[in-house]
Amino acid sequence: MFLTSSLSFCAVSPSSYLASVPPGCLVSAAVYSKYAGITPIVNCSSGKWVPARCMTNLPDNNVYGGPEHQSPTKRVTLRHLESKYAKRQPITMVTAYDYPSAVHVDQAGIDICLVGDSVGMVVHGHDTTLPVTMEDMLVHCRAVARGAKRPLLVGDLPFGSYEQSSQQAVNSAVRMLKEGGMDSVKLEGGYDSRVAAAKAIVEAGIAVMGHVGLTPQAISVLGGFRPQGRSSASAIMVLENALALQEVGCFSIVLECIPSPVAAAITTALRIPTIGIGAGSTCSGQVLVYHDLLGMMQHPHHAKVTPKFCKQYGQIGSAINKALIEYREEVQSHSFPSNAYSPYRIDPHDTESFLEELEKKGFHAAAEAVAVEMHAYQMSPKQLNNGATIELMK
Repeated sequence: MFLTSSLSFCAVSPSSYLASVPPGCLVSAAVYSKYAGITPIVNCSSGKWVPARCMTNLPDNNVYGGPEHQSPTKRVTLRHLESKYAKRQPITMVTAYDYPSAVHVDQAGIDICLVGDSVGMVVHGHDTTLPVTMEDMLVHCRAVARGAKRPLLVGDLPFGSYEQSSQQAVNSAVRMLKEGGMDSVKLEGGYDSRVAAAKAIVEAGIAVMGHVGLTPQAISVLGGFRPQGRSSASAIMVLENALALQEVGCFSIVLECIPSPVAAAITTALRIPTIGIGAGSTCSGQVLVYHDLLGMMQHPHHAKVTPKFCKQYGQIGSAINKALIEYREEVQSHSFPSNAYSPYRIDPHDTESFLEELEKKGFHAAAEAVAVEMHAYQMSPKQLNNGATIELMK
C-alpha cells in the first residue's frame, strides 16, 4: 500500500498521522515532507526513511532544511578547507583505493581522500598510470565512497578521459560524481588544454583540484618520473601553470616532486591551498599514498615505484609477511584449524544416524573418518549418546 494523502485531507495531527502508518506501507516523499517537516532520502519497506550517503555539497540550512548528516561527525567540505587554509592549519590528504583503506582513512580523521590513478601501479602492478581506464577508476571510487564518510572525496581523471576536448572532460567529471560517488575531481597539468578542461568542469558545477610539477600521466614528454622545477625556467613554468589553474576556479593544487623553495614560492603566490607530495613542508597540506606510508609493499616491483620522499609510519608489510608465513606453516603442520577454530557441530543423535547411513551405503572409509574426527574432539559417538550436547551452529 502506498499512502498519498496530504495534510489538507486529514484532520489528525502530523505526528499522529505518521504514527498510524502501518508497517510495510510506503509514504510518499511529498507527504512525509509535509507531515514530518524534513526531506526524506530513501524509503524502505519498514515505512521509515533512511538518509542516503550525504554528499559534501549539502544544502545550507540558512537557505532551507536539507537532509541530515548520517553521523554526528560533519563531512569535510570546501568551506572546511577554506577555513583551515585561512587559519593556516595544515590540510591532510591520503590516497586510497578500496573500502578497507577508506575506512581507516575515515577513522583517522584525514581531511581529503584521493582515489588516485596511481592505483594502476600500486594495486594493479603496472609500471605507469597510463593503462588505468575510466571504468577502473569508477570501481575504486565506489569502493572508497562506501568506506569514507567524513573526508572530502577526490577522484583522479585517468589518462585519456579529458584530453580530447572540454566536453569529454566534463562528461568524465560528471561520471566521477554520478557513478563514482566522488565530491570532486583532479586533473594533471597546467597547459592551455588542461586549463580549458578545468575551466569547463568548474563551469559545469564540479569542484576541481589541479596538479602541477611531476605529472605522471605526462611521462612520455617528461622522459620518465623526473622531479620538476629544478631550473629557473622550469620553476617559473610550474608557477605559471599553478596560477592558470587557480584563475579558472580550481580549489586546490597538488605540487609533486619540486624543490621546497619553489613550492614555498607557489604556495605564497596562490590564494588557494597547495597540497605537497615531495615538495617540502611549506605547502598548505600534504598527501601520501596509503600503502606507501604504512610500509605495506615488500615486493621488488613496489620497492621500485615507492618514492624517495615517502616516510613509512609503519611496517605493515613485514607484519603481513610474518602472518602469512605462520599461517602456511600451521596449515602444513595440521595445527590449523584447531578445535577452537572449528566451531560448527552436529547433533549427537544425528552423528549416530549419519554413521549408520554411511555404513549402510558402503562408505566404510567415510564412517571411519567420522569416528577419527570424533576422537580428535575427544568425544566418541558412544560418549555423545551418554548425554553430551553439541549444538548445531548455523
